[in-house]
Parts: sequence; C-alpha cells; structure tokens
Amino acid sequence: MALEDARTEVDSAFTRKGQRGLSFENAFGGATSFLRRSYTKDLTGVDLAITGVPFDQAVTHRTGTRFGPRAIREASCLQPYDPPFGWPTNPLEDLNIVDYGDVAFDYARTAEFPDRLSDHIRGILAAGAGTVTLGGDHYITLPILRAYAERFGPLAVIQFDAHSDLWPDDDMGRIDHGTMMYKAVRTGLVDAARSVQIGIRTVTEDYLGVNVIDAREVHEKGAAAAVARAKEIVGDGPVYVTFDIDALDPAFAPGTGTPVWGGLASWQAAAILRGLAGIDMVGGDIVEVSPPYDTTGATAIAGAHVGYELICLYHWAKTRR
Repeated sequence: MALEDARTEVDSAFTRKGQRGLSFENAFGGATSFLRRSYTKDLTGVDLAITGVPFDQAVTHRTGTRFGPRAIREASCLQPYDPPFGWPTNPLEDLNIVDYGDVAFDYARTAEFPDRLSDHIRGILAAGAGTVTLGGDHYITLPILRAYAERFGPLAVIQFDAHSDLWPDDDMGRIDHGTMMYKAVRTGLVDAARSVQIGIRTVTEDYLGVNVIDAREVHEKGAAAAVARAKEIVGDGPVYVTFDIDALDPAFAPGTGTPVWGGLASWQAAAILRGLAGIDMVGGDIVEVSPPYDTTGATAIAGAHVGYELICLYHWAKTRR
C-alpha cells in the first residue's frame, strides 16, 4: 500500500481487509475510527482494543469531555500513514488492533455507569485483548481499574496529571473525577508504593503513599530523570498508564475542564512516554479532552498522539512478555 491508494481507500474503518498495516485514506474524509483501525465487536485474535467512554457527569468544573472520544478519533486520522516516530517497532504492522467503539450506557442513570464500564472492560480482557481507552473524564479510570485488578491483582499506576485525584471521599457511591485515585488506593485496586504521579501542580494533603514527580521536578531535572525514577518505582509488575490531558500546560492543551498553568510541554510528555518503554504496561487511557474548549484542535491532536504512544508501550511490553 502507498499514498496513491488514497484514490481508492475510503471508510477503511469498515472496508479494510485485515487488522494490520498502515492506512493511506485521506485524513479529511471517511469514517473516523482511531488510527483508521477496523470498527468491530469481534475480538477473535485481537491483541488490543481501542474503546471510547463518552462520559463527563463526574467533572467539577467545565463539561464537554463526553465529546472527547470522537474528537480524538478524528485527530488520529493524521497519524496512520507512518510508523510511530521515535520507536524502533511498528504496532500497526505487528499487532491486531481494532476500534471496539464506545461503551453503551444510559446517561440518565448515572449510578449504573460504573458497573456498565467495568463490565465493558471485563469483556475485552476476557477475550484476551488489552485496552487503550479514550475518555471521557478521569472518573472512568476507576471502573476500568476494577476490571484490571480482578485480572492482574493490585496494579502499579503511572498517572500523568495536574491533580492527584486523591481528595478524601469514603462514599463509594459518589461519582467524582477528583476522587478516583483515592478510591482506587483505598479499595486495594492500586499498589500505592509502586505507583507514581507525573506533572502534579496542585495541593494534596495526603498522597496515601503514592509517589510524586511534580511538574517543577520534571522541568528542573529533565525527562530522563523522571523516566528513571518512574521505572524504579513501578518495577517489573503489571502497570496501568492513565494520562489526563491537563498534565500538559494549557499552552499545549487548552481544551480541558480544569487547566492549570506550569504543566508539561508536549515534548516532555513525548520523551517520558517513549522513555517508559520496557514497563509491563497492560492497559491505559487518555482522558479529559474537552472539544468545546479546544478551539484549534490542539488538545485532541495531543490526545491522539498520547493514544498512539500508549499503543507503542503496550506493544513493547507484549513482545517482551
């Protein structure tokens, strides 16, 4: 396949033959699956399922992340022409990757949503595939971690974020994106000692044993130092990577509900993600992309790039597992 195939390729989310390979469909046309992967609910032989969670009923400020999965998919149409830059491997050629579509839920029955999402992820994991999830607000990580912890035990988590999401909240029925990590640690889904938050720049009184590499430390010590420390913390066990787009400075990702100045530059995030190659990543997500505040599309583009990097980390781990 080559660039001239754009003359005949269209709607490859539904028409492509096979689940591997680059795509040369025009970026501005066709069905917008993530990286032009096939849309399918058939997980036979699938290594990795991309799935969307258009949920934003847990935000504390600006809504809009329900439109995040759609925007990230659209932005990703710029990327499937080439192997991922900076990686020696090409997951689009080596793995069976599909777009599994979005989780179904009744927006008016918010209390039912967590179990719906956990069941959705359980089904994918039971089929033998991993997940990279497109959010949605950051609450979605908690139901996802429930499904993952059932399969892998307490997980190491690498969380890119401006906020720790460790606000005290012992009411497990509350649905709040600012308390998801608190509940994950308190309920034993996450091994705090083997987890690390990168890019933090808001006050937290108690990190519950979770390690922190705040944004200033990244700026002063560099990406390589952050990578080395993160790898030392998570060790060789299974790791879940969650990337809140507000880990990036608003200059690079303005389209989010709770922006905080002083964040990571996009090049720092890229360098750290690529440096993490070698961790045993079993799943990940990209959350808090809010298209209504993303006037240039830069935030969705950043989200799509993060999603591709998570795929690369999963591929690296799978080929060495």
